[in-house]
Amino acid sequence: MNGVPCLRVPRCHAQQFRRCLQSKGALDLSLCLVKDSEGTILLPILPSCLSQLDLQSLRTMVASDRACEIVWSQVSLAYHNTIRTSLYNIAALKSFFLSHCLSCFHQSPLQSKKEKGRTSVNKLEKILQELLESHDERWTEELKGELPRSFQRHGDLVLLGDNSFALPVWKKMEHQLWTAVARGLGAKRLAKMSRISRDGFRSPEVTMLLGEHSWVKHVDNGISYEFDVTRCMFSAGNITEKLRVAAFDCREETVVDLYAGIGYFTLPYLVHAKAGHVHACEWNPDAVDALQKNLEANGVSNRCTIHQGDNRQLHLCDVADRVNLGLIPSSEGGWPVACRLLKRTTGGILHIHQNVTSPLHNTAADDATHRVSGKKADREVWQAWADDTSNRIASLLRDITGALWTTNIRHIEHVKSYAPHVHHVVLDLECRPSRFENINTDRERML
Repeated sequence: MNGVPCLRVPRCHAQQFRRCLQSKGALDLSLCLVKDSEGTILLPILPSCLSQLDLQSLRTMVASDRACEIVWSQVSLAYHNTIRTSLYNIAALKSFFLSHCLSCFHQSPLQSKKEKGRTSVNKLEKILQELLESHDERWTEELKGELPRSFQRHGDLVLLGDNSFALPVWKKMEHQLWTAVARGLGAKRLAKMSRISRDGFRSPEVTMLLGEHSWVKHVDNGISYEFDVTRCMFSAGNITEKLRVAAFDCREETVVDLYAGIGYFTLPYLVHAKAGHVHACEWNPDAVDALQKNLEANGVSNRCTIHQGDNRQLHLCDVADRVNLGLIPSSEGGWPVACRLLKRTTGGILHIHQNVTSPLHNTAADDATHRVSGKKADREVWQAWADDTSNRIASLLRDITGALWTTNIRHIEHVKSYAPHVHHVVLDLECRPSRFENINTDRERML
């Protein structure tokens, strides 16, 4: 049986299944995910982990009642030659499939991420070489270095980085250039980001290069986000935290999202975590427009109140079971607001985002030892930050309410890294008035 084993899952639950597979070490990270024509996604699985997969357990973890199944998918010859020599018994795997009545052969080809990126770059390079030759210009390594190696894709729009196509020679053929780049990257619209504005809204400085309009649609975990790329930010790197929020059980809870944006976390709280009501605070009017549109598109506008303006002027207090402080590099400016929002009689949970900087590690040590010691040092720095934050929040709560509160670090989540020593982390901090008896309900265990 030639091919790669894949888990075929509903598109709306693909990210949750992907995260579960990755947590089990079963996801083949060298291969791309494949969108199937039947409205499903193929998640490539490491063959050595296949026989240990429990599909019913996966469905339970994802809380999905939709079917998932194992299929075999074709793969490029280069990758096939690699897996043929890997240490697993293909006959045993075939027997496993037959005994569980799960196998079928899927015709959608898988492609390695490196191969896919290389193919895209090679195609664009060839198109641009022809364009330069038509203008009597010579292809050079300097020009090749300006080809985009990474970019954001939102539907038919590709967002390029600021360092692409900066040399003067490209200006001579600007209109033809953007048409050629779009063709090479398989896009209909192009835009270019320079930097984040200092207007206080973290608005992107984006210029449309090709296309009539700048509104795009992005779908994560079955949630639709629409926004104007020239006016609103979208961070695809927060997907793991959005998935974690989606797994909370917030039924009958009141949640306040202090930095709502276009609904990055507001929507997972409403759509998947089933929050009773969310107060979404946002001061960027363009983001508010997108947020309102997204609430309606996802059918949850009846359970959300938008508060436009500076959340430090928010006229709410004593309402929240949970407060989300999703601002980086630091949400510290919102801590007093969050403390005022917590219910005075029962308290609640604060989800505090922060960029935490770890000290540079000694790279002279053995690589394996360095990796272990580096990760341990990072965790120690995160814990120290969390301990200090916990104490400061307890002090704020005492000053604001005039009563003693206890704070308990429930969890520290690593979201992503910006550099080897700069990490985006989230602290789940339980805050209770001292007279309130802590009871670990099933709902709280979801954290």
